[in-house]
Amino acid sequence: MHKTKLDEEHLEFTRALRRSSTDAEQCLWRHLRGRQLVGLKFRRQHPVGPYVLDFYCQEMCVAVELDGGQHYADPERDQLRDSWLAGQGIQVLRFSSREALLETGAVLEKILLVASEL
Repeated sequence: MHKTKLDEEHLEFTRALRRSSTDAEQCLWRHLRGRQLVGLKFRRQHPVGPYVLDFYCQEMCVAVELDGGQHYADPERDQLRDSWLAGQGIQVLRFSSREALLETGAVLEKILLVASEL
C-alpha cells in the first residue's frame, strides 16, 4: 500500500514523540508495556485520525493522556479532541504528569477500574 506524504509526515511525528517522551510518560510506560497491566496491550504515541494518543489500548478502546502545563492553557482544545475521540468510540482518561510521576499506583488503579467496567 502506498502512503501519502501526509501519512509519512504524521508517522515521523509520532516517532519523534516516542523518542522525546517526558519523564511522566516513561514512568507510566514502564508499567503498561509488554501487557504488564492484566494482560492489556497498550501502544505508546499511537496515531488516531489527526491526533497522537499518549497511550492507547485497542482492546478497551481507551486512551490514556498525560497532561503537562501546556494543556491547562487551552482546555477547549482538549475538550474538542476528547469529543472527536468519543465519536470514534474511544474513552479518554486524563491524568496530570505530576500524578503519573508521584501517584503512579493510583493512576494504574484508575485504569484497572475502567478496564473492569468494560
